[in-house]
Amino acid sequence: MMTNMKKLFLTSIALLAAGAMLTLSAQEQEKEMKTGWSFGLLPTATWSTDNGFQAGAFGDVYYYGDGSTYPDPLHKISWEASYFTHSHRMRLYLAYDSKYLIPNMRVNASVTYMNDPLYSFWGFNGPAAVQDYDLWSNRNTGAGHHLNYYGMSRDMLRILANFQGRIADNLNWAAGVNFWRWKLGDMKDNGVKGTGDAKEYYNTDLTLYKKYIELGAITEAEKNGGTALELNAGLVFDTRDIEAAPNRGIWAEAYLNGNVLNQRYLKACAYFRHYIDIPIHLPAGDPVFAYRLAWQQTIAGETPFYMIQNIPLLVQRNMISEGFGSSGTIRGLRENRILTEGFAWANTELRVKLVNFKLFNQYFYIALNPFFDAGVITKPYRTDFLKGVINDGGLKDFDFAAYRKYLEGDPKNAATLERFNKVHGAGYDGKIYDAARVKDFVYSGGIGLKIAMNQNFIVSAEYAHCFYTPMNADPWIGIGMNYQF
Repeated sequence: MMTNMKKLFLTSIALLAAGAMLTLSAQEQEKEMKTGWSFGLLPTATWSTDNGFQAGAFGDVYYYGDGSTYPDPLHKISWEASYFTHSHRMRLYLAYDSKYLIPNMRVNASVTYMNDPLYSFWGFNGPAAVQDYDLWSNRNTGAGHHLNYYGMSRDMLRILANFQGRIADNLNWAAGVNFWRWKLGDMKDNGVKGTGDAKEYYNTDLTLYKKYIELGAITEAEKNGGTALELNAGLVFDTRDIEAAPNRGIWAEAYLNGNVLNQRYLKACAYFRHYIDIPIHLPAGDPVFAYRLAWQQTIAGETPFYMIQNIPLLVQRNMISEGFGSSGTIRGLRENRILTEGFAWANTELRVKLVNFKLFNQYFYIALNPFFDAGVITKPYRTDFLKGVINDGGLKDFDFAAYRKYLEGDPKNAATLERFNKVHGAGYDGKIYDAARVKDFVYSGGIGLKIAMNQNFIVSAEYAHCFYTPMNADPWIGIGMNYQF
């Protein structure tokens, strides 16, 4: 794990050195423009705490025409095809974005397919869902303890089309339609070789997903998934100078998002993003202080379980827009760690360009972005089913004594044994929910590295630490595309 972090930062230093030798002043770069087609292609050779190593490829295709709109492209196509070794997740993604396809209207459309045979479900209402890392994916073929308490499976297809049109200078109307199809169920475990030729598998009967079904927090009608057709409409105010990485301006959205199929609901969403140029004239460009204030809440009806992790957005900047936690909202938490009906959060970061240069007739810059994130639940989800839960009776089926004996038998398990004894001391009751924590304040901080080509194709690597200890996923690393906001 630490070896991967070292490789990441050593690679970054090498790129910085190469950039320093090929420095191009910011003023000179602004005088030139890109025309025609531009392609960005990278392998998805990354690693994450939740999903392990990622293999595949992703990229963007830009068309600038005669260059009159540069650095904004006339048309942008984004795509990804990848597979994750730990979670066995498969992702396929194709997106199109343009402000010029239809006169005076922006079109943003995409198709996404994702298969998660070992998806992690941590429970409802974030801090109240007590997390026990020892129960997260423990395989012990020698003693037969195959427990992935937070495991389930999901299969998702999403097709969306969003539109924006001009009302006045910098003010647009926005509307869109999003179709979702979900299939949920028990983990689909490939198993590991056990004694003899037989394979051994995770215990799919002993999971938090099954416990929530037993409690009624996940209903019979939704436990296997479902479909949704969401319609959204609202207003967008945008004064950014550059969309991919603004130097100055405001980007604000306020809209309603509702499902018209099956279990109906209506959400209110508001996002305010501000980019402030700091007039410290560094050779590579002025630093930028950026912050986002965001709120999303269900105001009518109730969101079904298979849609609770969704974060509605009018313009998709990344392939996945779901869950409070991980790279999209509060960095340093596990993916989809906070599932709730209402959440407010803030992100702040300082974006400092270290160097810019020209290479292979493309314009590059390298930047650092120290950041701080924070959030709090504003409307809990299905607390009536959970507030009285003290323990999971199903955990009686897990032999804690045998597992402790197994840990004691191997010196390599010393750290795990120490944590296990601290959490699972005498009288351990298997607590899975603590209603008193619902409104706990969650906050984190960290630093990121950005490598941008032509001010649009931005590769991001970030490290974060959650200072709310019960939810810390340290070491948390997020590697992907674009600034977070």
